[in-house]
Amino acid sequence: MGTVISILIIIVCVLLILVVLVQNSKGGGLASSFASSNQVMGVRKTADFLEKATWTLAISLLALSLISTSYNRSEGVEKGSESITRQKGGEASPSAPAPGANAVPVAGDSTK
Repeated sequence: MGTVISILIIIVCVLLILVVLVQNSKGGGLASSFASSNQVMGVRKTADFLEKATWTLAISLLALSLISTSYNRSEGVEKGSESITRQKGGEASPSAPAPGANAVPVAGDSTK
């Protein structure tokens, strides 16, 4: 299931990139190619469609990301796996005490 969600996230990202690139902040872009007034879908309707598509894709990307996060977190808990940092941290525990913890005073030490 995690693979399916990841693929959906990639598809939504690519579509969002394409929709944003088609738009032009100065009023051009795809909407400027429909300059004649007798078109079925006018300039304003094209801009509205692109804006709605942008918002829809952005919201769906957010929702898929949240679903992916919660799904991956519960999947890791079920398997009982630990993070790599914790695994390596457990292996690297020192067997000798830290230097200075059990230091023996040297003859002639003036710490008395």
